Amino acid sequence: MIRRHALALRLTLMVADGSIAVALAVLLSAIRFGPGNAFQALAWGLPDARASLLLFAGAWAVCLWANGLYRSRARWTSQREAVDVLRATLTFSVGTLVFLYAFKLPDVSRLLLVLLFPSMGAMALVTRTGLRLLLVARRRSGRNTRFMLVVGANERAQRFADLVENHYELGLKVIGHVSGPSDDRGFIPRRPVLGTVEDVTSLLHSEIVDEVAVCLPFSEQDAIEQTTRLCEEEGRIVRIPVELLERTLSSGRFEELDGLPILSIVSGSDRVLGLAAKRAIDVVASAILLAVLSPLFVLLGALIKLDSPGSVLFRQQRLGWHGRPFELIKFRSMCSDAEQQLEDLRQFNMIHGHAFKIAWDPRVTRVGRLLRRASLDELPQLWNVLRGEMSLVGPRPPLPSEVASYDVWHRRRLSMKPGMTGLWQIGARRSTEFDHWVEADLEYIDRWSLWLDLRIIVRTVPAVLSGDGR
Repeated sequence: MIRRHALALRLTLMVADGSIAVALAVLLSAIRFGPGNAFQALAWGLPDARASLLLFAGAWAVCLWANGLYRSRARWTSQREAVDVLRATLTFSVGTLVFLYAFKLPDVSRLLLVLLFPSMGAMALVTRTGLRLLLVARRRSGRNTRFMLVVGANERAQRFADLVENHYELGLKVIGHVSGPSDDRGFIPRRPVLGTVEDVTSLLHSEIVDEVAVCLPFSEQDAIEQTTRLCEEEGRIVRIPVELLERTLSSGRFEELDGLPILSIVSGSDRVLGLAAKRAIDVVASAILLAVLSPLFVLLGALIKLDSPGSVLFRQQRLGWHGRPFELIKFRSMCSDAEQQLEDLRQFNMIHGHAFKIAWDPRVTRVGRLLRRASLDELPQLWNVLRGEMSLVGPRPPLPSEVASYDVWHRRRLSMKPGMTGLWQIGARRSTEFDHWVEADLEYIDRWSLWLDLRIIVRTVPAVLSGDGR
């Protein structure tokens, strides 16, 4: 599923879980104590019943999150989901009882809790079952498709590819195979063979790949470990079908798909709550800023038009999350034929690495120089943020030509949505070393939190006001 949709869906699911928990508490309290006393009986030692219910709903959502129940891609089967819901319910039940005992709250009805906990677990499972059915319907129509590369060009790999695509609810399309060291070169899979296992790196760079399935025998452990490590470095999900009689691996999550054990290795920490909040902040902030700044947009557009011929906006293809292309929008700060002059200016490039920048670019117009000095040329990117192609804070959005020449470690910067600002903007913008820009992006990805985003936004203001824009 496209990440901007997934985050909205997860946030909605969190709100739904919390709301259902509150509704069940009120309903069962009304049955237990009567409609007139239902709300008062839910105060649970706090001055206000609304505060206790809000805390109760939030704790339930956190417990579900801790068990990975807002990370839809971490599990494939409803059976595994049911086990995780049961574990979350038991954890929440024990935690609540310990809380009541520790704070000496004897007025809470134990009978109410005995009825409430199983009901919450059951409704959480019903909600997710309904969501699965909805997603199945959408994915059957070809929407929310994700792309999988299968490592292995053998009969087992072909069976697994068929199995995945026959389960429409997974929303996965197999783009092709790469052959392993021991694969029979005489076997021709039904899907295209895109190369060998040595070509996985280049395929991750040239194709849109969201998940990688490793269908190699464990006798090829070196190839398995190499591929898995590479995919983890680039933020791709790895699925490994495990034959019942073969040695298993110690990490990852096991589940079954039509009786076939699958080891799912989902790299990175599960930060769904934070990422959902990040997306919500992006939507609200970009919408408000677009509305508030619209008069400034009109003024800047008029100045650009009066200063030089050409369109007001400059559009350029960039690569976003996992290499998804999108059209970045900026105010035009250069002459209309700037792209045609680029090759003549490459000899003056002051950046050591896969980017281009010169100290005094002759293509920049008079108004464009003022826009760049205050970074006003980047304001239309708020539309990219609202559309979900970018975020307010994130790695620098790269050009396809830059990405094509990346080293392997550079590409991990594509594992998070690009931003209008980031550590690269406030800490590495003066550096002439491209690797320093990438190091800043990777530091951001590894350290990411909402608090870090807020600090970067606050530090961006003086960086912009300093007039040191590009």
